[in-house]
Amino acid sequence: MSAESTPEPGIPGDAGTNGPRHRAKGRRKPRSEHRKALMLMAWTAAGILVLGGTGAGYLYFKLNGNIKSVDINGALGTDRPTKVDNGSENILVLGSDSRSGSNKKLGGGADDGSARSDTAMIVHVYKGHKKASVVSIPRDTLVDRPECTDDKGVTHDAASGVMFNTAYTTGGATCAVKTVESVTGLRMDHYLEVDFSGFEKLVDELGGVKVTTTKDITDKQSHLSLKAGTHTLNGKQALGLVRTRHGVGDGSDLGRIQLQQAFIKALVDQVKHVGLFTSPKKLYDLADTATSAVTTDSDLGSVNSLMSFANGLKSISSSKMQMITMPVEYDPANPNRVIIEKAKAQQVWTALKNDLAIPKTATKGTATGEAKGVVE
Repeated sequence: MSAESTPEPGIPGDAGTNGPRHRAKGRRKPRSEHRKALMLMAWTAAGILVLGGTGAGYLYFKLNGNIKSVDINGALGTDRPTKVDNGSENILVLGSDSRSGSNKKLGGGADDGSARSDTAMIVHVYKGHKKASVVSIPRDTLVDRPECTDDKGVTHDAASGVMFNTAYTTGGATCAVKTVESVTGLRMDHYLEVDFSGFEKLVDELGGVKVTTTKDITDKQSHLSLKAGTHTLNGKQALGLVRTRHGVGDGSDLGRIQLQQAFIKALVDQVKHVGLFTSPKKLYDLADTATSAVTTDSDLGSVNSLMSFANGLKSISSSKMQMITMPVEYDPANPNRVIIEKAKAQQVWTALKNDLAIPKTATKGTATGEAKGVVE
């Protein structure tokens, strides 16, 4: 449901309420502000979700019905890395660049009904949920994709030396998770996916996101033109920023990842300062857009589950987020592709498996994309 069609009745505290409300005997007490709206941030850079909850009744069922989920545990079975029971969690966050439907005018390309994982991040939430590490996986990374079964029960053959984002194109969320687990040796506890149009709407409903660019950025392919300076980006501009690769750095996917990471931090800060609690209707509109845009694993496939999960993440500020790109080097045979720097990457996976900070040595001397500092 769009903001324009949001029904006035049934939005607690919104304009149009007839007189003061009295709590009937036996009803639950009103929730505090902190329980009324919980926020979940994790994007892909294309990936950050904002979830607000207002209560029960019609709103609960409407929001609950928006959420799409995939039974990844059922599809993948038991042939997976062992869950490390140390209080940490790993979440695979994907930004889907489907060229169909409402995404076509945003992303360009052919409307072939397919979708690709334009952005991929492993979000590791440390024990105590006070800090997190985010590891971006370049979509152009050449990997060995394992045999996997999608959520419809179709088995897809293994393939060697293929781009990482073919895992999602081939078998959707389950094959993407299977490939990440194969590459890292880490168990993904949850899965979150956001599409183009949902990302754009979320940014608009937040009132835009403030960033500073240190250089002019112009990229016709991502429909972006920004002069150096401070900007409050609307949804279309934000989408262009997290998708641009030709207007910054060395023109690679690695440069785009650096912009995405800078934008995520700005978005996290923006969410913490926006006046969500002053407008129940704004809360509802954000929650409606977020739940419509997201696909989750089945464990998070309800409003209650997402709110509980978000409650555990709300204390993580941008200053407590360590963000890196998976250690890679340019492929000598094809400069448009990258290959995993295995020794350094193993430092990352070992640190996360043991719930430790990623050592600086893991990324020293690896390919970067040369776009660091373009967005602040």
